[in-house]
Amino acid sequence: NISVLLYIQVNISVPLYRCCPGEHLCPPLQSVVQVNFFCDYEESKGNYLVDVDGNRMLDVYTQIASIPIGYNHPALTKVMTDPKNMGTFVNRPALGMMPPEQFSEKLVNGLMAVAPKGFSRVQTMACGSCSNENAYKAIFIWYRVRAGVLSFFFQVPGCPDLTLLSFMGGFHGRTLGCLATTHTKAIQKLDVPSFDWPIAPFPQLRYPLDQFERENAREEARCLEEAEDLIVKWNQKGRHVAGVVIEPIQAEGGDNHASFDFYRKLRGITKKHGCAFLVDEVQTGGGSTGKFWAHAHWGLDDPADIVSFSKKMLTGGYYQKDSFQPDKPFRIFNTWLGDHTKNLLLTEVIKVIKTENLLDQAKRSGKVMLEGLYDLQDKYPHLLSKARGIGTFCAIDVKDEDTRNLLLLKARNKGVVLGGCGTQSIRFRPALVFKEHHAHLFLDIFNDAIAELK
Repeated sequence: NISVLLYIQVNISVPLYRCCPGEHLCPPLQSVVQVNFFCDYEESKGNYLVDVDGNRMLDVYTQIASIPIGYNHPALTKVMTDPKNMGTFVNRPALGMMPPEQFSEKLVNGLMAVAPKGFSRVQTMACGSCSNENAYKAIFIWYRVRAGVLSFFFQVPGCPDLTLLSFMGGFHGRTLGCLATTHTKAIQKLDVPSFDWPIAPFPQLRYPLDQFERENAREEARCLEEAEDLIVKWNQKGRHVAGVVIEPIQAEGGDNHASFDFYRKLRGITKKHGCAFLVDEVQTGGGSTGKFWAHAHWGLDDPADIVSFSKKMLTGGYYQKDSFQPDKPFRIFNTWLGDHTKNLLLTEVIKVIKTENLLDQAKRSGKVMLEGLYDLQDKYPHLLSKARGIGTFCAIDVKDEDTRNLLLLKARNKGVVLGGCGTQSIRFRPALVFKEHHAHLFLDIFNDAIAELK
C-alpha cells in the first residue's frame, strides 16, 4: 500500500500523520493539508520515487516538473561530494555582494550556456515566484528609465501607476505582485489584496488542433484583438501597460496551448505599443518540449525581452536584455539572489543533457506518450478527451474534477505518481531521462487505473 496521510483525530483534535516507516505517528509541525506522502529520497533513483514505506513508484510528475535528469544522478552526486565545492555547500554566499571565486565561470558554463537567443545577461533568484516578482520590477524600472522619468528620495515611493497585462488561466506565482497576474484557482488569491491590472482572454482551443484550424484561428484572432485593445485603453486612461507576461503553455491553469503564430503576433503587438514582453518558462523551460526553451518553437529572432525560469533549471532567475539591467545598485536584490550550489549542479545537468542527447530523447518519449494518450481517449471517450502536448510536456482532460482526482489516486496506488492542473486535467512531467520503455510502462498502468473507473 502507498503511504498516505493518516488523519486520526485524538482528544485535542490534532491530525497525526506518518512521516517515516513503522507505527509511530507524528503531530503536524507545518500545514499538512496539501501533503500526499513522505518520501525516501536516498533510495529514489532515476525515474523512480520511493516512499517511506519502501514503495517504488514511476514518477511522471517529478516534484511539479522540477527534476531534470532523475533522482540521485551520479553526475550530481559527484559534484556534491567534490571537496573543492565543499566551501560553497557549507557556507551559503550572498551572491549579490560577496559571490564565490568561480561564480562567473559557473554562470558562463551553466545558465549562459543555454541562454535563449538574444540574451547576454542573467539574474539569479531562488524560485519561480521571486523570479517573476523581480522581473516585474525590472520591467517597471526599464519603462520609467526609458521614458526619462527619474525617482528621487523626496518623492513618495510607489507612485508610478503602471500595469502589467496577463492572461486568464495564467499562473506566474503566489507572491503578492505575481498574484495580480495569476488567474487559475480562486483559493490562491482568496483574502489577499491585489493590483488592478488588465487581464486578457487566452485562446480556448478545440482539440485535436489539426481538425479545428479555422475555428482556432478565429479564437486566437479574437484574443489578440482584445489584448491589443486593452493595452490601448489602459494607456489612454494613464495606467500604462509597461509589459505583457505569458507562458508558452499555460501549465498550472490546465496545460492550455495556443499556436506558435499566436505568440508571434502577440510579440508584434508588444513591440508596436512599447511594452516589455516577459515569457514565463518556469515550468516549460529545461528541455521537456524537445527544445531547451519552449518559446524556441515560435521561430522568432527576437522572441522576448525577459525570460524567467526555475524548476528543471534547479535555480530560479531570469534572462534579460541589456536595457533591463537596473540603473542603480540594490534595486533588484535580496540576501541570497539564488543558491550557488544549484549553479554548480546545473552545470553538470547541462553536460548530461548534451552528452546523452536528452532533448531528442524527450521528443521520442513524448511521441510514444502522446500516441498512447490518443489511443486511451479513443478507448475511453466517456472519460478522457483533449490529449495534447509537445515532447513529454503532455496532458489529457478527464470528464470532471472528482473523477480526475480519483484517477490520480488509483494511478498512485498502482505505482505511478501523476499531478493535476486546471479543473479537470492531468499533466505529465517526467524527467528528461524518461525513455520509451518508461512511457509504455506508464501507459499500461494508466490504462489499468482508468479501467477501474468504468
